[in-house]
Amino acid sequence: MTVLSLSGFTDGWMLLFLVVVAGLGLAYWLTTRRTRRRVLRFANLDLLQAVAAGRRPDRLRHLPTVALTAALVFLTIAMAGPTRDIRIPRTHAVVMLVIDVSESMAAVDVAPSRIEAAKQAGKQFADGLTAGISLGLVEFSSGATLLVAPTADHGEVAKAIDTLRPQPRTATGEGIFTALQAIATTTAVLGGGDGPPPARIVLESDGKETVPLDPDDPRGAFTAARAANEQGVQISTISFGTPYGVVDFDGQRIPVPVDDQTLQRITEITHGQAFRADSLAQLSQVYETLDRDIGYQTIRGPARAGWMWLGLAGLVAATLTGLRRNRHLPD
Repeated sequence: MTVLSLSGFTDGWMLLFLVVVAGLGLAYWLTTRRTRRRVLRFANLDLLQAVAAGRRPDRLRHLPTVALTAALVFLTIAMAGPTRDIRIPRTHAVVMLVIDVSESMAAVDVAPSRIEAAKQAGKQFADGLTAGISLGLVEFSSGATLLVAPTADHGEVAKAIDTLRPQPRTATGEGIFTALQAIATTTAVLGGGDGPPPARIVLESDGKETVPLDPDDPRGAFTAARAANEQGVQISTISFGTPYGVVDFDGQRIPVPVDDQTLQRITEITHGQAFRADSLAQLSQVYETLDRDIGYQTIRGPARAGWMWLGLAGLVAATLTGLRRNRHLPD
């Protein structure tokens, strides 16, 4: 699709030619006014009125000049090299999928359960992620485990997601720290002349951190988020669940409402994005959004083609109307 843009010129100095175009237009206007005054000054007005009464004014006499001027403007813009935003797949990046497997993920307020829905959506995310991205997987409960180091084999991550099982407690900070270590190891290997590849953490959880109780502790979630921010790693969070979740523990039904505040604060610290989902469908949509955001990058690309075509169309219009007006083309 041809896109017209008037920004990001690569040869902006060429726009100075518009001054010449404006000068030519002004010269034409002054010439026509001077010619009209000369005709009115020396013409027999009675004869001129008689001729004008039997002849329609040529309202299109300026059309060739207008078309030519427009063509010159369009071609000048094209020569100046306008650019536009173009989204292209990333050729290299590191993404760590960090999933909460605490016991609250066994709640069935999301069918068939939070953990099963998370596994299904996570596998869809892994399967649909851009091929040029290295994807890794971390699970966290009372601690954190690196299940898959960042790899281009996204199928390996999908298989590992199938092994997730609920376990006691929630150590969000440990999950982030483990992901950061995997990112550092991978970027040290992949980094080249252009520097390390961009990295992102996608953190999915349903509850606030319980290990440690204070997220500002040295191994807490907020401390880990600040470490991520220092390393230039954004964290996108997904709060998954409803306020009505419960789990059975020793014969008791314990409420496990979803917690948004901790995850929201993590995204604020790292300048990431915060999402919320209370169903499998919503979770899948969130992952699709993240796939589009993470899997592609926006660069500036050329946008002169549209202006070139407009310029050529203007030249053709100027030529055809000029020939027709001078009777070189049949009516």
